[in-house]
Amino acid sequence: MSVSVTCVAPVNIAIIKYWGKRDDDLILPINDSISVTLSTEDLRTKTTIVAGPELSKNVLRLNGVEESFENPRIQRCLLEVRQKARDAGKCKSELLDWNIHVISENNFPTAAGLASSASGYACFVYTLATLYGIEESVELSGIARMGSGSACRSLHSGFVQWVRGERADGTDSLAVQLAPAKSWPQMHVLILVVNDRKKATASTHGMATSVKTSDLLKHRASVCVPQRVELLKKAIAEHDFDTFGRIAMKDSNQCHAVCLDTYPPCFYMNDVSRTVIRLVHQINNLAGDGAPVKVAYSFDAGPNACLFMLDRDVAEISAIIRRVLPFNHCTADEYYKGIANDEAAMAAVPSAMLDSFTPENPNLLRYIIHTKVGEGPKRVD
Repeated sequence: MSVSVTCVAPVNIAIIKYWGKRDDDLILPINDSISVTLSTEDLRTKTTIVAGPELSKNVLRLNGVEESFENPRIQRCLLEVRQKARDAGKCKSELLDWNIHVISENNFPTAAGLASSASGYACFVYTLATLYGIEESVELSGIARMGSGSACRSLHSGFVQWVRGERADGTDSLAVQLAPAKSWPQMHVLILVVNDRKKATASTHGMATSVKTSDLLKHRASVCVPQRVELLKKAIAEHDFDTFGRIAMKDSNQCHAVCLDTYPPCFYMNDVSRTVIRLVHQINNLAGDGAPVKVAYSFDAGPNACLFMLDRDVAEISAIIRRVLPFNHCTADEYYKGIANDEAAMAAVPSAMLDSFTPENPNLLRYIIHTKVGEGPKRVD
């Protein structure tokens, strides 16, 4: 009698950051945000939901560990999807009354600043909606938002805007696609994993403290973000990587400046993060003043760097990273994940250029994930 559905959902990395809520219960942001959806081939949450009359209780297992199903956000998402399913009338009514077992796993570190809650709640909502026969991603984004704000963006592929909205009930605070993944196939992403442990200050706590205490946050939300949103939307439409990269780095820096302006301050980046920032600017400065950005960084609430670049520069930047951030704590197969390195192209990078960069101590990074812009959630069973 039981039925089962398995789906995957992607990680998304915000270029213009979401930091701060105007409503904690509905998870309504104080500003718009724009993100890039990453490929589920390399970073994803995979969730299986089983429903059946023989199940005596609801169960949630995350990465092999049983978690409390009484989590208010889990409950909210479940109730909202079930109500939407009842309204749609696309499944048998008894299915909506059965208990469910949820088995969810990430193929990347959880709670380490790599948007695991975004892909996790997006996958939960999407899998549940698939089980009940509803798949309208725009409306589902509003439900996923109630689990984790940035989860609404993981329900779309490509480049996504989470619109702040104005209504008090949050019905207009939804994610919309700006451009599909295939619209900018030259875009590549290198994720430099500095620390895969759970972060010391949870994003929810950090945001709440920033809203209460940071004067910079108010200026950012009212002045800086609206301007950047329009510039970034234009850059995405026109494939203007120079503007895209500059906005990504400035907004990342400003978001972490807000964390420092918070009282007491929140620290998400560390010394290795700052080493990566200096390296990126050194790479960009090699081409001379006024040259277009070649590589851009963005840091979410954690120390791990997301580097954006175009395919023509991947080999050179990868070769520089290999020189500056050497490793010997694991094999190359364990260190390099995702898209395989083009070793021939990396070997062709002139040694004279690489000599401009000074190696750091080995093993500052845990590993590197090479991925691209990707698609939204999908059913895989």
